[in-house]
Amino acid sequence: MSKKIIKGKVFVLGDNIDTDQIIPAKYLNLVPTIPEEYKKLGSYALSGLPAEHKTSYIRNGGMETEYPIIIAGRNFGCGSSREHAPISLGAAGCEAVIASSFARIFFRNCISTGELYPIETATDIAGNFKTGDEAEITIEGADVHITSNGKKYTLKSLGDVLEVIDSGGIFTYARKAGMI
Repeated sequence: MSKKIIKGKVFVLGDNIDTDQIIPAKYLNLVPTIPEEYKKLGSYALSGLPAEHKTSYIRNGGMETEYPIIIAGRNFGCGSSREHAPISLGAAGCEAVIASSFARIFFRNCISTGELYPIETATDIAGNFKTGDEAEITIEGADVHITSNGKKYTLKSLGDVLEVIDSGGIFTYARKAGMI
């Protein structure tokens, strides 16, 4: 099996990023199964961040992000059970969120939708990165490193859920496995 590698710029966030910051409630009327609305949902990803957050995740008027990797602190995705949260990030072009911990329902929604990899760290590493750093994640090797200086950080393994995410979510996985 080949190793899944994710490369690109990182977007750094702090602790307790809630689902209303990830996708504000006013955009929940968008239906992710309609392709045009899926893309539009991505254009609003992280638009609920406080005004003092200096960098926008999506450039003004854009539909996709230049940051395929988010690195955050504790309790990422807290607040509600919105499936729209990981879907909006995936629609925007996010491939992985690395955090020291996730709200459990957000973590499960990432797996169920297959939109992105929710990867936990053993320690908080967000302070070691700055927005715009180039990084490379090796999913199966369970590490991330900053490309410019080679500093490497260990990630927790996704274990059995890796196959579900790689399949495109729980329903696609279940179909492939003959469960439904």
